[in-house]
Amino acid sequence: MEKFDLSIRNKRVILALGAESAGNFSVYKNGDVHFSEGFGDLIEEKNFTEYKESLLAFLKKEQVEPGVILSDLHPLFRTTALAQELAAKYGAEYVPVQHHIAHIFSAIGDEIVSNSEKPKKCSPKDCFGIACDGTGYGFDEKIWGGEIYSLQQAAGSIRCTRIGHLENQILLGGELAVKEPARIMISILGKILSKKEVYGHVRKHYSRNEFELLWNQLEQNFNCLETSSTARILDAASVMLGFSKNERLSKHGPVKMLEENSAKPYALKPIVEADEKENLLVLKTTPLFEYLINNIDKDRNRLAATAQKYLADGLLRLIGLQSDSPEPQFIYFAGGMADNAIMSGILGAQGAYLNKKIPRGDAGISFGQIFYILLADPRN
Repeated sequence: MEKFDLSIRNKRVILALGAESAGNFSVYKNGDVHFSEGFGDLIEEKNFTEYKESLLAFLKKEQVEPGVILSDLHPLFRTTALAQELAAKYGAEYVPVQHHIAHIFSAIGDEIVSNSEKPKKCSPKDCFGIACDGTGYGFDEKIWGGEIYSLQQAAGSIRCTRIGHLENQILLGGELAVKEPARIMISILGKILSKKEVYGHVRKHYSRNEFELLWNQLEQNFNCLETSSTARILDAASVMLGFSKNERLSKHGPVKMLEENSAKPYALKPIVEADEKENLLVLKTTPLFEYLINNIDKDRNRLAATAQKYLADGLLRLIGLQSDSPEPQFIYFAGGMADNAIMSGILGAQGAYLNKKIPRGDAGISFGQIFYILLADPRN
């Protein structure tokens, strides 16, 4: 366990169980945050057993009796069920924390424990959070993954308000689209091309009969989930440009291949539109694929970089449209895609803060959950 001594004081003892995809837990007690090692994907029984045994052993050894227990918002995560079980055992308050909000507060917490100076305060309209990753359960029960928030001081706590996101695309077949990114290609290209043209772009991945089944599934909206995921967009671009196969051998494998094969990007202005129904700004990602199709015969290494730059530039543009100030805005950039060198390089050059001590991906979620309660809970 790593231990951080904070200047933040709270009478409550807080236990955070993190997300399921990268097992990790954190405990706040008497001004200290204890941050555990990583246990890997808790879907695997061996990892979950080690995680739970280590957690219970720590609570017993340190005589921790939590008054508040936190988990991810996702109702089906094993950590969610465990948090509810432990809350009943200790008579503690159970609080679910939305995945991407936890990512952003992980960055805020990292800034606090990484700097000896007093951390930057978030004042109205001059502080934002960007969380980009693969999968996170949203308040609307959709799959989020490219989220932008404004961070404002209000009544002694930080108010975190979602102000925009990447365009929602379709996960054709749900979780299968994560394992086969060409399914996402089908759903995106289906917005701008004919059925015959779409098949021309995925025929090396699917037979005619397989494609017909997928196309019918898309038309009938059967087992089709909406997602604003950044990683899914880059997965699809990686497969489309031929840098990765239609498979997912590691968590962010296709994205990594896209990054490693990137050269000087082409100029492509991002498109941001207002969604009046949601009252949010949306960074459109379909135009990116239209550009890739129209320029597919150009240098694909440059197209790879263009896809990543388009997203980073678009996130900055969205924040610029939201802010009333002409000055650059202070930004926290978090989530698994904050490890992407191109995106983090562009945002970092604009002054965005990126985690230095705590993992930027899901292994830092429990840490962020703790700081969300410490800094954003109006009851403090």
